[in-house]
Amino acid sequence: MSSFAQSHTRTLFKTACCAPSRPAPDTRRRFIQLAALGAGASLLGVSRAETKPAGVAIEALLLSCMDYRLMDNIEQYMPGRNLRDQYDHIALAGASLGALTTRYPAWNKTFWQHLDIAVQLHRVRRVIVMDHRDCGAYKVILGAAHAKTPETERAAHARQLATLKTRIHQHAPALQVETLLMGVDGRVETVG
Repeated sequence: MSSFAQSHTRTLFKTACCAPSRPAPDTRRRFIQLAALGAGASLLGVSRAETKPAGVAIEALLLSCMDYRLMDNIEQYMPGRNLRDQYDHIALAGASLGALTTRYPAWNKTFWQHLDIAVQLHRVRRVIVMDHRDCGAYKVILGAAHAKTPETERAAHARQLATLKTRIHQHAPALQVETLLMGVDGRVETVG
């Protein structure tokens, strides 16, 4: 809720608690309007980051997999690196593999368009590519053999991450690129 809404909510609560047993209809109506604005803002995902002026540089574009099992871990990992409100986030099935696969060419196009927009609008300085273990997209696109052992799974991710890193450098040489592999338990390791 914005500071404006908070201060008016406090005023309305104070008025309501110190007024006769029933607040005036205008006060109640105003409270409901402000409460609805706060709830609407939270439903739309309005946050502190949206108060940044357009064109302000942020640190990174994060590419991760869409896997629901990782979202909480990612939400903890990024602020742990002092990147809260300092990154744009794109999720594609398979992360690096999703950005490279010829099986789903629209995903490739989507990634590069998002990268260009992030550079143009937010002047991102780096791309963080975060693959993860036990990835369903890797199984669908590469087959189960890639994950026979933890080592072969890591090697499959390392190949895709290295290829995408090279292509990002070719596309936008000034960008730094980090390649990471997250376990389903939330542990993250640098790959490449």
